[in-house]
Amino acid sequence: MLDAEQLTALYDAHARELLAFLVRRTCEPEAAVDVLAETFAVAFEKRNAFRGSNEKSALAWLYAIARNQLSDYFRDEQAQSRALARLGVQRRALTDVEYERVEELAGIEQLRVLVTEHVEQLPEDQRQAVWLRFVEEQTYEEIATRLGIKQETARARVSRGLRAIRVALALADDIPAVERTKHHA
Repeated sequence: MLDAEQLTALYDAHARELLAFLVRRTCEPEAAVDVLAETFAVAFEKRNAFRGSNEKSALAWLYAIARNQLSDYFRDEQAQSRALARLGVQRRALTDVEYERVEELAGIEQLRVLVTEHVEQLPEDQRQAVWLRFVEEQTYEEIATRLGIKQETARARVSRGLRAIRVALALADDIPAVERTKHHA
């Protein structure tokens, strides 16, 4: 069980790294701030259900909540406003300076460079498929047609390319330890 003071201490110690985690997954600083708020609102609501015994287990619990909130965000963009509504807080838009600061904290520019480097290192077939899917935003059917392959092959190439990029990024020094262990488990 966590009390409110312990949860506040977790926030103080780890909100910045958790925000970076969220920005890297949403690619939207405002959405990441909302998901962070939702994460801590859920953690506060469920603090009595926490059964861990130390900060490491509390942090893992917090990341699990954050991943669930990300899933909610991606399924339903209205999810990010629920925590703020429950708390009676109206969300204000980030200023340009705040937006840039969140991107800086999350290392977005460095992440862009890393992703670009790793995409360039993919085998040509995977690089083409990943480019078509995420830069040109084509469907798997469109990718298959354009490359003259089966749709299943297009999916497999994108999946293999993304997996290679994910593994390479997880090995980077700037990914939080919680994330590195998740990928190597």
